Amino acid sequence: MADADGGGPDRDGLAEDRTKWAEDRTILANERTFASWARTGLASLGVALGFQALFRSVEPTWLAKCGASVFVALAIVIFWAASASARKVLHRLDSHDASPTSRKRLFVVTLAATVGSVALLIALWLF
Repeated sequence: MADADGGGPDRDGLAEDRTKWAEDRTILANERTFASWARTGLASLGVALGFQALFRSVEPTWLAKCGASVFVALAIVIFWAASASARKVLHRLDSHDASPTSRKRLFVVTLAATVGSVALLIALWLF
């Protein structure tokens, strides 16, 4: 039987389940957002490569390298901003039924993307 306020054990349990599911949906949306920003960072690296390839014959050559370096630096900033934002969300929420990506894995992905970006930057300037 329901309480005087219209609630009851069944309604309270349903509300709690809805809250848990909402947190899980938020965690999954956070992971999709991180992946989207990571793709944006990778696209920035692609622009850097294209910039270097398109303007390689421009004199002085350092001008094309500087332009490409801006996009590599932008990619690194995007990777770390996405990681920081995703880790912040994971810190605030509790998972219930969903298994979120660990903060450590987010860090490893971000670090690997950064190392790849720096390697690209070095290759742009050496070759």
